[in-house]
Amino acid sequence: MACRITELVLDCADPGRLAAFWGEVLGYVELGREEDGSIEIGPPGGGPQPTLILSPGTDPRPGKLPLHLDVNATDRDQAAELERLLALGARAADVGQSGEESRHVLADPEGNVFCLLRSRVPPV
Repeated sequence: MACRITELVLDCADPGRLAAFWGEVLGYVELGREEDGSIEIGPPGGGPQPTLILSPGTDPRPGKLPLHLDVNATDRDQAAELERLLALGARAADVGQSGEESRHVLADPEGNVFCLLRSRVPPV
């Protein structure tokens, strides 16, 4: 038997803002809120994808796993999805890429880097 990733936790200054941003990006809905201000979003009606928990926090922790998200469009090409993400508040990010990559490196409204990959994937 193996494990499966069920949730990803992202520390952020404004969980509400990022929950709204990532909810629009991924087509997720709010699933719950915790007393500490954390907001969990996930696919409407459930599904195998991991949920995303936006957790209030401002201090990086030593040894914390460096993590970023990669996303693929499901219903449009990469250029159209890039336009949509930028309209939602994403911005281009420079992490030293050469410009020849097939992915776009972006940052969410709090500066968390993520990548928009080229291939289209079927919706789950």
